Amino acid sequence: MPEHQPAEHPPTLNAEFWEQRYQEGTTRWDLGQPAPSFVHLLTSPDAPKPGTIAVLGAGRGHDALLFAAHGFEVTGFDFAASAIAVATANAQAQGLSAQFLQRDIFALEPEFANRFDYVLEHTCFCAIAPAQRPAYVQLVHTLLRPQGELIAVFWAHDRPGGPPFGTSLDELRQQFSPGFDIRSLSLVPDSPSHQQNEEYFIRLRVKKSAP
Repeated sequence: MPEHQPAEHPPTLNAEFWEQRYQEGTTRWDLGQPAPSFVHLLTSPDAPKPGTIAVLGAGRGHDALLFAAHGFEVTGFDFAASAIAVATANAQAQGLSAQFLQRDIFALEPEFANRFDYVLEHTCFCAIAPAQRPAYVQLVHTLLRPQGELIAVFWAHDRPGGPPFGTSLDELRQQFSPGFDIRSLSLVPDSPSHQQNEEYFIRLRVKKSAP
């Protein structure tokens, strides 16, 4: 896997950048509840069977704790200590078992290689620098067991700057298609107003033939 930080890396790769956002309360990406797409999934006939799941950029733990409540063994990772503290407190308050670790997601190897049946993505991909996306895809592949699955809500917008950094369905296919098969892809019908018609719910499975 390539070195995860260039010599002069953008501030979004620093824990301090995200910690400041939580300290200031400028966390617009935080819905204050689980993503509706995940709620729908877990109550649908196509719900995944409980297993081990890694939540990248877990934040305050809303999505992670939803999966914990449905019997998944959850490990959430985030750069920001404040987010981890709140997520841990939320788990305790809800009587749920989940582990939250303050970690750089690009430094999870080799400790967590092949440890998870699922990886959950929501607002992490758009938060990292675009140059880190190939490393992110490789990370997800490494974390997952054979035939493991990425369950994701991706924000595909074309506005300049970031975070949140823009992407497109074409880029997502280009990044993930070498190692993953698309199980399902659909436009999210109930996104927040500023993300209407820009969010996609996608399930990707590790290819049998992928290295």
